[in-house]
Amino acid sequence: MLKMLSWRTLFIVCNLLFVVVGDEHTHTYKDLEEVVLWMNTVGPYHNRQETYSYYSLPFCMGPKEKISHYHETLGEALQGVELEFSGLDIDYKSDVSKTTYCEVELDELRLKTFLYAVKNHYWYQMYIDDLPIWGIVGEIDEANDAYYIWTHKKFDLGYNGNQIVDVNLTSEVKHKLELGAKLKFTYEVNWKKSGIKFEDRFDKYLDPNFFQHRIHWFSIFNSFMMVIFLVGLVSMILMRTLRKDYARYSKDEEMDDMERDLGDEYGWKQVHGDVFRPPSHPMLFSSLVGSGYQMLTVSFLVILLAIVGELYTERGSMVSIAIFIYAATSPVNGYFGGSLYARMGGKVWIRQMMMSALFLPTLVCGTAFCINFIAIYYHASRAIAFTIMLAVLCICTFVILPLTLVGTVLGRNLAGQPNYPCRVNAVPRPIPEKKWFMEPLVIIPLGGILPFGSIFIEMYFIFTSFWAYKIYYVYGFMLLVFVILLIVVVCVTIVCAYFLLNAEDYRWQWTSFLAAASTAGYVYFYATYYFFFKTKMYGFFQTTFYFGYMALFSATLGIMCGTIGYVGTSKFVRKIYSTVKID
Repeated sequence: MLKMLSWRTLFIVCNLLFVVVGDEHTHTYKDLEEVVLWMNTVGPYHNRQETYSYYSLPFCMGPKEKISHYHETLGEALQGVELEFSGLDIDYKSDVSKTTYCEVELDELRLKTFLYAVKNHYWYQMYIDDLPIWGIVGEIDEANDAYYIWTHKKFDLGYNGNQIVDVNLTSEVKHKLELGAKLKFTYEVNWKKSGIKFEDRFDKYLDPNFFQHRIHWFSIFNSFMMVIFLVGLVSMILMRTLRKDYARYSKDEEMDDMERDLGDEYGWKQVHGDVFRPPSHPMLFSSLVGSGYQMLTVSFLVILLAIVGELYTERGSMVSIAIFIYAATSPVNGYFGGSLYARMGGKVWIRQMMMSALFLPTLVCGTAFCINFIAIYYHASRAIAFTIMLAVLCICTFVILPLTLVGTVLGRNLAGQPNYPCRVNAVPRPIPEKKWFMEPLVIIPLGGILPFGSIFIEMYFIFTSFWAYKIYYVYGFMLLVFVILLIVVVCVTIVCAYFLLNAEDYRWQWTSFLAAASTAGYVYFYATYYFFFKTKMYGFFQTTFYFGYMALFSATLGIMCGTIGYVGTSKFVRKIYSTVKID
């Protein structure tokens, strides 16, 4: 009997939960059906990522029975979404006059907590039907050295048919914070018919005046003109220079051995026996290139999906989709990294596959793990639960590793045979002395200046979206800037490699990769400038979070740029050495 009763109780609870969650998923309501107000997080206005549970402040809940919330996606959990039921009674199309839902008496601890929140400009976030709402905790009266807290929440909800299309919050009735004060928290709900279409309900959160400003359009046009100029300049210089080189080498071929020995031979042809020699640390190099191919694929797919699907309208959807695509594209990493390692004569291919598969996940998880310790110490909502860490570990172990193995086996068998146009000499050729500006250590930092110049304005918009309260939605701009960046990177690295080979230095693989990857260094320098001069962030947690994840972003960008720089340069090198007859 008890067992039957428990099963019936469980069935009823599941049905109730299904009704609540079903409304938020379908976004359709019947008259007088319950509408759930979720309280999310609270934190300092200037530190967007430093967030805490809403009820970490001594707020009180409404009288309605509590509904538990779970993380519906991995992205929600990783982004620190902590939804808790408000306890407020809100029904579809049912107005609620001003109603007291709870009271709080300020003892010493509660007073100190609220005072700290008001002094640091804390504000909170809520959700109704997946629509975000923001409100400020309190207000400072500097003239009278007094601190106040808002105790009344006025909700103006717009509906169109059976769907919620507009949500507005007005904070009213401020009470002075003082010891022993009794705070009565009240709310009211007003429903009104709206002409806003459901698919357009997120438009109010966008800021077209900011993202579609003339400066944004001008930066795109400026970068596009830079690409045209750079491609034309590189083509003209290389075509004219290579034509002279071909003519000189053809003349050398007509000479007899005595004249050739007495002649003054120089240039990139002299290193034909070493130009395709495997670079130092081939396992690391091939792993970086494989990871770069995968990240390029993931970036293009996520940007395209964001253009088509408007991912910014769903909580955590961008992160969840990025993780799914990264795991699904693991064969790309294995194929290109494994085939490159095989062409370089690598024998320890299992170790290379493991390094290639786990390089980026280890970098990301290591950074997140260190920051997570700080988040746990601060009791922040950004602290990642152990179960989420376990889920990420399972993805790496049971999805990414096997798929990378499949890609590696295919790459080694289908594209693992070296087919270089020149034979590699058994003994490496000594690298002659050259001018200081031809050294790889000089070429590498110079190689990132022009690529950074083509994207730094877009970096400002991206940084402002992530670190401030803007929703980035102009992914068409991002795609265009991304393509421009790749074209500029290829052009610059080809020029760098040509000058290096012409100085008879055949270490072009790492030089081309690092010259393109140095773009990330300039991005990180710009991020440092942005932190100190464009934001008002403060505190150890927010500073660590900012510089930790900006280093991760810069490193990933550097791997992508380095990969495309190496790939473009390798095609150029293969082309010029296959054109000239080598004795």
